[in-house]
Amino acid sequence: MHVKWPLIALICIYSQPLFADDVSEVSGQLRKIVELVVKIDKEAADPLDMSVAMYQGAIPAMLRTLDPHSTFFDPDQFEQLQQTQESESQGFGTIVSILPGRVLVLQVMNSTPAARAGLSGGDEILAVNGYDVAQLNVEQLMELLGTARQKRALLYVRHPGNPAVVDITISPDLLEEPSVDRAFMMAPGIAYLHIANFEQATGKLVNREIERLGGEYLKGLILDLRNNPGGVVNAALETASLFLAPDQLVFSIKGRNKEAEDSYVPRSSKPYTFPITVLVNGRSASASEIVTGALQDHDRAVVLGEPSYGKGLVQQVYPLSHGTGVALTVAFYYTPSGRSIQKPLSGGQLDAATRVAKGPFHSDSGRTLMGGGGIQPDRVIYPAPQSQLQSVLDVSGLLTTFAGEYLRTHKVSDGFEVSSGMLDDLRIFLAENRVQPGVAEWSATREWIAGRLKQEIVNLAFGVARGDELELRRDLVVQEALKQLRGGG
Repeated sequence: MHVKWPLIALICIYSQPLFADDVSEVSGQLRKIVELVVKIDKEAADPLDMSVAMYQGAIPAMLRTLDPHSTFFDPDQFEQLQQTQESESQGFGTIVSILPGRVLVLQVMNSTPAARAGLSGGDEILAVNGYDVAQLNVEQLMELLGTARQKRALLYVRHPGNPAVVDITISPDLLEEPSVDRAFMMAPGIAYLHIANFEQATGKLVNREIERLGGEYLKGLILDLRNNPGGVVNAALETASLFLAPDQLVFSIKGRNKEAEDSYVPRSSKPYTFPITVLVNGRSASASEIVTGALQDHDRAVVLGEPSYGKGLVQQVYPLSHGTGVALTVAFYYTPSGRSIQKPLSGGQLDAATRVAKGPFHSDSGRTLMGGGGIQPDRVIYPAPQSQLQSVLDVSGLLTTFAGEYLRTHKVSDGFEVSSGMLDDLRIFLAENRVQPGVAEWSATREWIAGRLKQEIVNLAFGVARGDELELRRDLVVQEALKQLRGGG
C-alpha cells in the first residue's frame, strides 16, 4: 500500500477523547474511508496522491457539510493564517484599480518595493509573471496579484504617454496594513473615520485618530464600517467600549458545547459622548456587526446604509498534525437585545440552528429592532443606480488613463476644479476610444463625470486618500449621516 501520512493526519483529527458511545461509530466511519483509500490506491489507473486527495478533497468536502465557513488549512495556508494574525502581510506598496482585463496603479507608497522598482501612479500593469492581464476577469486578477505579492514577480508595465512596454522585477517586503485607513474632518466639528477591518491594535488606532481630530470636543462622528469583513473580536469589544457606558453588554456567545459568555464594557472605561452615525452595507460582517449591533441596541448610534452581511459564527482554530489546521464553528454571536447576527444558512448541518427569531426585539429606549440575521439599519439607503455611461467609464478605466495623460502635461494645485475645457478634451479622448455618448446622456451625467475625473486626477497627483475624501463627500449615505448629526434627521 502506497498511502502516505495525510491519511494519518485525518485520523489524528478524530484521536481526541470520545465518549464510549461515540467510539464505535467514529471507528466504523473511519474504517470505510481506509477501505476506500486502499482500494483506490491498489486498483486506480493512476497512482493516488494522498496529499491532494485529503487536503483538496476528503477533508474540505467533510467540512462543507457543516457550514460554508468551517475551513481546513494545509501547511502553507496555515502558515499564511498565522502571519495574517500578526497584522502583517507581504506586499509591494501599491494601491491599484482592478478592472476586467486591466490593472492600473493609483498610488505607490514611499520607501516600498514598488517605489524602488520605479512604479508610479498612472502606470498600467500589462502582465504578471507571464500572465496576460487582458485575458483575466476581476476574480482571476485578484488571485494572480495575491499570489505575486508572496514572492519575486516580473511585471510588464506601460507608463502614461509612452507606448513602450518595460519589464520590472519586484520583490515583496513585510508591510503593515493599518486597519483605520481613513480619518479626517468631514465638516466643522464632525469627523469621519473608516475601519477597514479589526486587528489587535484597531481600538487604540480609533482612539488615537479621534483624539487627533478633536477628541471629546467633536460634535459628531461618522463611523464607516462598510466593506469591513470583521477580524479580531477583542478589537471590536475595545472599539465599542470607546462609545458605550461602563458595564454595558456588548455581545453574547451561545453554542451547543460552549458555555454561554457575555462581554461587557470595562468598568474603568471613559467613553466619548458625542453623537454617532454608523454606516454599514452588505459587506459589513462579523466584528463590524458586533460593534454596530451594540451601538444600535443601546441607542448610542443611528445606523445607516444597507443590511449587513450576517456573519455571527464563533470560530476556533485548532492546530493539527504536520503543520495543518482547521477552523470550526462552535457557537454564535448575539447583540445585547438578543438578536442573532448570523443569517440563515441552508444546505448544511447548521441549517436549523441558524433559523433564528426575527423579533421584534427592542433597544434600551424601547425602539423596535428586527432580527433574523445581520444588522438592519435604522434607515436603509442603497447606492444610486448607475447609468450605462457611468458603468462603462468605471469598468473601462478610461478616466484614470485620461487623468494620467493630463498630468503628464499639466500641473494641478490643491484646490483645482475640472473646467469645461477639460471635459471637452475628455469627450474627444472617449470618442477616440469608441465611447461616444449622446448629447442628452452626456448632459445628464456631466456633473458625475466632472466629480469622478477630479477624483482620478487627485488620486494620481496627491494620493488615493485625498481622492477617497472627494468621493465620500459625494456619497449619499455620508450626506445623510451629516444631516443626522446636524440635527436634520
